[in-house]
Amino acid sequence: MPVTPSVSSEQVKGVLRATMAVAEAIRELGEVPSGHLYARVMPYVSASAYDRILGILIEAKLVRRSGSHLLTWIGPAKEEK
Repeated sequence: MPVTPSVSSEQVKGVLRATMAVAEAIRELGEVPSGHLYARVMPYVSASAYDRILGILIEAKLVRRSGSHLLTWIGPAKEEK
């Protein structure tokens, strides 16, 4: 039976924070070339983690990727306060 590495609650929280930050950036911008966004987050997120985050957001139907690079927010609009 394969051994699954344990994941701490802090690691889970970090992944959630990173995913939420990327989602919020795309929502605020409306649309953005993926490379431009990655250039901003690369000090904090690896390329593979960034790709996984985009996959989650696309699968959740919050973001659409056109071609191979343009990310467009298709989720709910930000609530005005």
